[in-house]
Amino acid sequence: MKILLTGGHLSPALALIDEIKDQKITAEIIFVGRKYALDSENILSLEYKEITKRNIKFIPLPAGRLTRILSFKSLKSFLKIPIGFIKGFFIVKNEKPEIIFSFGSYLALPIAFWGYFFKIPVFIHEQTINPGLANKIISIFAKKIFLAFPQAKKYFPPEKVMVVGNPLKKTIFQEIKKPFLIKKYRPVIYITGGSLGSHSINLHIKKIIKDLLKNYIVIHQTGETKKYHDFEDLLEIRKKLPKDLSERYFLRKHFFDEEIGYVYQKADLVIGRSGANTFFELLALKKPALFIPLPWSAGKEQQYHAEIFAKNQIGEIFPQIQPSEKLLRLIKKMIDNLDFYKKNFNSLGSFLKRDASKEIIREIFKNH
Repeated sequence: MKILLTGGHLSPALALIDEIKDQKITAEIIFVGRKYALDSENILSLEYKEITKRNIKFIPLPAGRLTRILSFKSLKSFLKIPIGFIKGFFIVKNEKPEIIFSFGSYLALPIAFWGYFFKIPVFIHEQTINPGLANKIISIFAKKIFLAFPQAKKYFPPEKVMVVGNPLKKTIFQEIKKPFLIKKYRPVIYITGGSLGSHSINLHIKKIIKDLLKNYIVIHQTGETKKYHDFEDLLEIRKKLPKDLSERYFLRKHFFDEEIGYVYQKADLVIGRSGANTFFELLALKKPALFIPLPWSAGKEQQYHAEIFAKNQIGEIFPQIQPSEKLLRLIKKMIDNLDFYKKNFNSLGSFLKRDASKEIIREIFKNH
């Protein structure tokens, strides 16, 4: 059997791939995605690195999308839509997969469309509370729609929906590889902006990093976008710090799948965006979070995720337009009250389904 995976959400895709391998299911897996993190930069995407590392065939697809903002960049993206559909046609026609599984985003739309055209069963997973336009369209072609949040049911045909939770990578619970050695003699803060990093978060950290290092150990994942050169700037800042402070600052462009378990195990507090993957991972690991929601995330999904943490007193929210000094005060408040946040995780069991990957596999393979 050949399975084609595609879409913009890498973490649940990796979780599903690893579960297929763990169950020793005989299947050839191919992945259609973005080879480069940004169209404007020649930097290999994390999905390309992680998928090829697993010896899985990776097929790049240059797809475009519609945006609400009219600009040269949005026009250029719009013109890529027909290119994506033409290339998608030949990918599906030549590869002849027996199952297509979409993890959302504009990139998955051409593949799902041609899968339906060629009468190939299409399955999708929606990981957010407010689904994006791509998955709403793909749901028309889909045989089954797997949801992470029950609140997303209202956006899809009820007869196709199955609430399974979000597939979690087993590597987040395991110490497979240590990217560095941390002697934990102070509270550890993990700052992350996702696979691409966050320039806005990095700007805040540049202003307060010296104050943070006086009291805490900091792991900082910056991303590697050339446009902002955040990693290089922060590296220069670290070089100028006193030795006792610089030794507490662990700076990386990104962490690979086999490294993230060690980082999570060491972290007492996580600071970063509030995408669905981060939401579910921190929930499973019972890690308090200081969320800085992406203001323009689709349907304000990141704001909703952050509000769930804040409402249940397992996290706090920091709007990125506020001053960095407020972020510093909020970090101190959370570190000083970590036990309070940790004990409140017990009331959130209803959100967490640990067998999402198993349920999805059972459903898509039951007729094969």
